[in-house]
Amino acid sequence: MITRILTGIAMLSFLIWNPYPLQVLELKTFDWLMATKPAVQDEMIVLVDIDEEFVEAVGGYPIPRQLYGDLITRTNAIPGLTVLMPDPDIRDNRADDILAADLKAVPTILAYTASTQATEGGPHVGTAALGENPRPWLYQYPGILRQLPVLADASAGVGLITTAPEVDGVVRRIPLVVNVQDRLYPSFALEMLRVATGNPSYQLSTKETGVEWIRLPEYPLITTDPRARIWTTWNTNFYRQSAAEYLREPLEGATFVIFGVTAEGVANPIPTPNGSMYAHEVQANVLHGLLAGDSPAEPSWAIVAELGATAIVLLILAFATYSIYFSLPILLAVISGLCYGAWHFFQQGLLLDVSGAILVLTIFWAVVTFRSFVQQFLLRRQIKGQFGTYLSPDMVDMLVKDPSLMKLGGERKDMTFLFADIVGFTPISEAYMKNDDPEGLVELINLFLDEMTKVILANGGTIDKYMGDCIMAFWNAPLPCEKHAEMALKSAMEIELLTERLNKDLKEKGLDLPPVVIGTGINTGPCIVGNMGSESRFDYSVVGDAVNLGARLEVQTRTYDTPILLSDFTLEHLRKHGSTVRCTRLDKIKVKGKDEPVEIFAPLFESGIRKLQKT
Repeated sequence: MITRILTGIAMLSFLIWNPYPLQVLELKTFDWLMATKPAVQDEMIVLVDIDEEFVEAVGGYPIPRQLYGDLITRTNAIPGLTVLMPDPDIRDNRADDILAADLKAVPTILAYTASTQATEGGPHVGTAALGENPRPWLYQYPGILRQLPVLADASAGVGLITTAPEVDGVVRRIPLVVNVQDRLYPSFALEMLRVATGNPSYQLSTKETGVEWIRLPEYPLITTDPRARIWTTWNTNFYRQSAAEYLREPLEGATFVIFGVTAEGVANPIPTPNGSMYAHEVQANVLHGLLAGDSPAEPSWAIVAELGATAIVLLILAFATYSIYFSLPILLAVISGLCYGAWHFFQQGLLLDVSGAILVLTIFWAVVTFRSFVQQFLLRRQIKGQFGTYLSPDMVDMLVKDPSLMKLGGERKDMTFLFADIVGFTPISEAYMKNDDPEGLVELINLFLDEMTKVILANGGTIDKYMGDCIMAFWNAPLPCEKHAEMALKSAMEIELLTERLNKDLKEKGLDLPPVVIGTGINTGPCIVGNMGSESRFDYSVVGDAVNLGARLEVQTRTYDTPILLSDFTLEHLRKHGSTVRCTRLDKIKVKGKDEPVEIFAPLFESGIRKLQKT
């Protein structure tokens, strides 16, 4: 669990860090949200393209200033010219003055662009800064490339067409106000709106967290991000004409007409989510957003909500990922909820970034689930390797399917222990050595141990270890076994009958051997069971006084000349769980390592009590 929580903290830190891939993912998500808005037809804005045909028809670029004047004077709307004319007309010395007169006759907005060179001049109108100083938050430029002064002075307004690409080079947000040499310059689209509304200035409100809004007097607030930017929707359709068509018959009914160059090799296209656009197209989209008031905004609480929701879900998944069948539906439900929430808030004009949260949650789930899968795989392989020899295949399969049945690390349990040893092994060993057949001796031992193992496993026992010709087994771990004493005694009695059969088979084969006899001691009591050893090497085993008593009883089978001895603790457990096995009391003895004497019993077979020595 600690590892899962630390992984969750790491993923949350990754989200707070917000590296380049997350930023791009967020922007692509916003693009998708913007694309869900249905395309609209703007009736108020007309675009006029100064295209290649027009440029060729007038003798190349730059086009004569007179033609700009002709275009402007043809409009009955508010014109905006995104063409830059910083230098005097080289064709006609009077062209600039004539164009200036046209600009005064038809109030027109001209374009500025940011420059690396310091320049003189300023905006046409001032901006009233409310609250904190906004300049540290705004885009900073050392200068601007301005229009020819005679043209700038004759215009109704000037605005910047400079865009601010995102980290992936695509333009999505447009700064409405920028800082140039401590002067606040409006964007081209904002200046067009000011001229259209007849406002003499702007108001800009700033708090410690950045710019909040921009307002034109008697016009609704324009909510911006802390850097005075607005998100632009790019799914707007505009009526448009070529410059040649506009000179012949301009479209009527629009409020704004924006002129821009589209001739190849002259104007530089601007990358947007909807493909490349020219400057006048970009400004038209910005102006549409200002007029419609549908530019979405990121609320100030968005980042807090995102981090908080992500932290909560990470914590839930940290507990839920123990089961893929439980965690995967939770993850999918969360992702669906986040996507729906983002879409729902977008319909209300709010942009919420859920992409980073979804990515972080998915990675966390994948990492933790994969780690859990690997752990489960290794645990299952460990179980197969550790218990494959000592448990029945069915029990091993149960542990593999549900490793939780086995508590690793040690636990206290009441268990029954069985020790079975070949009694009188020396005569048997001497017989084989006399015949110079040590391999046969090993084969005989393995034969009896193998058959005994089959009996124990068939009765749900666990083989702890083999000690020469002795076998140790226990019940009630790692899988629970309520009647563990009964199953142990049943195994011991079956081993006795099995030994009788094996001896008969050996005799029929003509082997001149003393009969093999098995002495079995059984005890029941509390012990500690679990993985014993070091981190690099361990075994699943048991420790406790009850184990030692079982081993002592096996030794006592020789003293009392009976193949099976069980303690009063085992007999008590048998009776408690309704066993009908009959036993006879043999004695009350004191064994090594125990202060209190122990009553010992022998089970009764159908033929009665059995003796250890066979004839």
